[in-house]
Parts: sequence; C-alpha cells; structure tokens
Amino acid sequence: MDPNTPPLPRINLPASLEHRRIPALPPAAYYIADFVSEEEERAILQKVETAPKARWRQLTHRRLQTWPSDLVKSTLLDSQPLPDWLSQPAITRILSIPLSDSEPHIFASSPHGQPNHVLINEYPPSAGIMPHKDGSAYHPTVCTVSLGSSLCLNLYKSKEDGALDPEPVWRILQEPRSLLITTGELYDEYLHGIDSIPADVNLSEQSIANWGLLRSPSRYKDGRNERQIRISLTYRDVLKVSKLGSKLGAFFKRP
Repeated sequence: MDPNTPPLPRINLPASLEHRRIPALPPAAYYIADFVSEEEERAILQKVETAPKARWRQLTHRRLQTWPSDLVKSTLLDSQPLPDWLSQPAITRILSIPLSDSEPHIFASSPHGQPNHVLINEYPPSAGIMPHKDGSAYHPTVCTVSLGSSLCLNLYKSKEDGALDPEPVWRILQEPRSLLITTGELYDEYLHGIDSIPADVNLSEQSIANWGLLRSPSRYKDGRNERQIRISLTYRDVLKVSKLGSKLGAFFKRP
C-alpha cells in the first residue's frame, strides 16, 4: 500500500441486521459496534460542536439540537432536508443493510422510507434521562449513533398496576461509534432511560444484553465504565410532515 494513501474507514457492517440482532431482547433490537470510523466520528463531533449557538437547547442536565427543526404539534415542518453530515454516512449505511436475506432495510415500511429527523443529545459524564417512551409522532423504529463515550441504556417495563418497575429489565452498553436499533415491541411497550451516575457498574455478560456484540468487552472486565462526554444522534421518521413548512418554517425552525 502507498504510505501516502489514507487508511480506509474502519467500519464493520453486517450482511444483514439479523447478524447483529441482540438475542437476549424481544424482537427486534440490533447492535453494530463499528458503524462509523474514528475519522468519521471526529468529523461529526466537529460539526456538532461548531453548530450555531441557537441550535442548542439547554436542559437541566444536558443540552440538545434538533434537525432539521422542532416538531410542532407532533408534525415536522417540511422546510429543509437534513444536512449532508447527518445523512452521510449514517442514513446511507442504515438503508444499505437489509433486515435479512429476504427483507429490505429497517425503514422500508415507514411513511418516508428513511429517517427525516435527528435529535442530538450531549450527555455530560453524570447526566441521564428519566425513563420514557418516544411517543406516537414517530414510526416505531429508533436508530441511535453513539459518539465520544460509552454508557448504559436501561429498558424498563410497567408493573401490572401500571406503576413503573424501578429496576431495569435489561441494560444495553452503547460504545462510541456504535449503532443501536430498537423497534416493534421494544418501542411500543418498554420505556428507556439513562441513570444519572458518573460510572456504569456491574457490567458483565450476565448483566449486559448486547455483551456478545460489543467491540471491546475486555475493556469492561472489571465491571466498570467511567463515563466521559457522550453525544448521541437519534434518527427517526416523523409520521406527519407539513407541506406548509416552506412558508412557516422560518417561524419554527432553528438556524
């Protein structure tokens, strides 16, 4: 190889999502450890960090960006497409991976055939998010790209009396540069959240649902993950898109 030739991006896409299904979870959840390369991770993080200040919304313990705009009454204003740095490589790769040898990609049955909305969350080391569901504004498929640091996503189930069981049913460890896809029963019936703790503990093959799909399980052999700043990119297809967005978008969209 020519020493002046830049190295190829280190990614490891499966022939189908079925090869990356998380067997411990109800159908269907998938985990791809090397979805983007380190070079691509750096490029995306640079775009996130240099976004206009008006793009950021400050919450109590974290901040977020919404692309291409916020939802208005569960509706996306069709004012502008997603920028290239959010489409490439993530959406292109998501759509390139079939569900199985006989089934098309994960968004084939969604209204627009691909994600049209991205939520970017910045989690400081001790920040989390309360257990919640994503709601009915979206097609029931969520694709989350994690950048910067690892953390555990907890999945919860309500008890028979309707109260939330405080103990998670499963935990998923999301590594930097990974893609997690959840859909179907996991979207409709389970809540997901992130503990507000500086480190994830008690990590093992018995406690982490996707342990066998991790890039580096040996990194967590002591059962502990010290958190750093994590950026998550959540890709979804908003069901309702207003064609009035081109006229009204200036009143609702962020720069």
